Amino acid sequence: MIQNLLEEQVKPRGYSSGIEPTWCPGCGDFGVTNALSKTLSGEKVDAANTVLVSGIGCSSRLPLWMSPYGFHSLHGRALPVAVGMKIANPKLDIMVTIGDGDAFSIGGGHFPHAARRNFDMTVVVMDNKMYALTKNQCSPTSRLDYPGSLSPTGNVDEPMNTLGLGLSYGATFVAQTFSGKPKHVAEIVQKAMHHTGFSFVNVLSPCPTYNKFETFEFWKGRVEEIPEDHDVTNKIAALAISEEGMKNEKLPIGVLYEVTRSTYEDQVRNVKGRCHSVPADEFDLNTIFDSLSPMNA
Repeated sequence: MIQNLLEEQVKPRGYSSGIEPTWCPGCGDFGVTNALSKTLSGEKVDAANTVLVSGIGCSSRLPLWMSPYGFHSLHGRALPVAVGMKIANPKLDIMVTIGDGDAFSIGGGHFPHAARRNFDMTVVVMDNKMYALTKNQCSPTSRLDYPGSLSPTGNVDEPMNTLGLGLSYGATFVAQTFSGKPKHVAEIVQKAMHHTGFSFVNVLSPCPTYNKFETFEFWKGRVEEIPEDHDVTNKIAALAISEEGMKNEKLPIGVLYEVTRSTYEDQVRNVKGRCHSVPADEFDLNTIFDSLSPMNA
């Protein structure tokens, strides 16, 4: 949920840091960056109270190109960093921008707990189906037989159904989009940012340098919008859609699932309200520290 808004709108370029992106020409992540800038502008998001958190990888360089505060963390550790920020300052608007390896391989142990606890943040995964920064190794989402640099005879691992994982882990908003459709990316990110709770957006984002299979043309001919009559509160139906997408014949884009339940921040606030004689919002640690000081003994 967006908490910090400006009174006057800032143009999309106002959310740029002015640093020139170093991605390869044609990288799908350019479309994601442009869509984010337009969404932040359209929603009048206050960059001074917004944080973009990333890990390591091509996609994780995104915060460098944008004006909100950015935290370029360790590989796979973007989510625990973002969670720590949200616990320390729940009033911040936090977006995590990471790749498929960061989210589901080295960071795979963090994703389920951030999702099930329903932290109020938006997680945008730019999925190019391989590791690009380290020059073409297989990732958790690589197709069978994908010829990575360390598996030239072909990948032998089944690719993960990451949309299904998000649903199973307890994310309260799960969606997919395609960077070749920047308007659609902006619409989905806007919905994710308005959602209160853990929002997971998977962006199909081609790597033109290394991945010669999942190209813009490949995905352009296969992405298909989820029918308007799909019940986004039906987790079983959402799981079925995610499984269909694993066949690579038709890839669903749109909102698969969205429900409302208490966030982690809500739960903590309720516990404080039950256990403290002083209302949580008026809790003053300095008073407690002063009362324990030897000077007051």
